[in-house]
Amino acid sequence: MPKPNVAVIRAAGVNCEEETAFTWSTVGASPRIMHVNELIAQPAALDEMQIVTVPGGFSYGDDIASGRILANQLKRHLGDPLRRFVDRGGLLLGICNGFQALVKAGLLPGAEFANRVTVTYNDSGRYEDRWVYVEATCDHCAFVQRGQRLRLPVAHGEGKVVTDGPATLGALRANHHVALRYCDAEGRAGDFPINPNGSEDHIAGLTDPTGRILGLMPHPERAAQPTNLPDWTRTHPERGPGLSIFENAVRHFR
Repeated sequence: MPKPNVAVIRAAGVNCEEETAFTWSTVGASPRIMHVNELIAQPAALDEMQIVTVPGGFSYGDDIASGRILANQLKRHLGDPLRRFVDRGGLLLGICNGFQALVKAGLLPGAEFANRVTVTYNDSGRYEDRWVYVEATCDHCAFVQRGQRLRLPVAHGEGKVVTDGPATLGALRANHHVALRYCDAEGRAGDFPINPNGSEDHIAGLTDPTGRILGLMPHPERAAQPTNLPDWTRTHPERGPGLSIFENAVRHFR
């Protein structure tokens, strides 16, 4: 089978594009790092792609709010092309700052939730850089398998997923938009530091109705190699836990 083509979108301040592209290469995809302005000028480039990734970092210095300026670019210039891309079967992944941008662009968790869900400041009031566990909680997302429990690092100051009220949160649950939740090593929910930012319902990642868009705050590309784990010299893991998110996406096209 041909290698799926992956566009890894970068912009000023994005700093995880190289690691993300390397991880896609590791699982058998063919990544291409593209500046967002390049894609805005040539949206037809999406026709050659099977997967688009918006990686983490501090796009445009996170001025105004995390991911907001990049989100406006995506919404105003690439909103319709990206929706057509997903409608024809493409996969869209947003990691950390990329997740923030997809939510604020209205691409996650879906059009009906526009301005009803956002990502904001951590409850701790500071930047959180730590390892956490997340568990996959939906069946239809191409990037995860229900019940998967992954140990991944978070690194963000604005990672708290919030809604405009109980009705919206209930709709996210009922319609299976919650793709990942923070938990401990045994799968139990808990407050800080298990939930590192105070997200409602312990949400670590969201998906759209098709299951072809995933956004998550933890960094799977920073846990894709066994030696990425902080205790690898003691535990000798055979593989990096974050690799499965990328593998599942590639497997989707085979």
